[in-house]
Amino acid sequence: MPHPHLPTTESAVTAIREIAREFNLEMSVTDDIGADRTSRRTSSDAFAVLDPDGSLPHEAYVELGGSPVLTVQLYPDDDARITVDGIEFADLTRDEVPAFLRSVLGGLAHVKGRFFPPGWWLVVPLPGDRTHKELVAALTLTPWMSSRIR
Repeated sequence: MPHPHLPTTESAVTAIREIAREFNLEMSVTDDIGADRTSRRTSSDAFAVLDPDGSLPHEAYVELGGSPVLTVQLYPDDDARITVDGIEFADLTRDEVPAFLRSVLGGLAHVKGRFFPPGWWLVVPLPGDRTHKELVAALTLTPWMSSRIR
């Protein structure tokens, strides 16, 4: 089920909440609001709360319970970082987060091995023939990843 455009951090948190409910997962959210609290606001003046355009930036860190271990960092700049069992997927758009989580939790994500060059890759397919993949060190294969080897 496709999600509409997620224009704000709060709309993305709401979408993640729906997915957590759908997959019966516990969820915790930590919000950082204001230019002085968000992690990517190095250009803000000291003690500034608003961005130069007058907006109030909002960043959220979401942890989902269950297996695999999933965390989502939502940034005010319309991007996100998702970690799956310790493997970090950076540079996702906020709009991709629901599809990414559904792919992982719905069983579409898998681990692919190669003989040359040797290595494992965690592959997360998204709708529209898009795929995100990240290298997995051989010693960091978790039981969840091992059960998804193709």
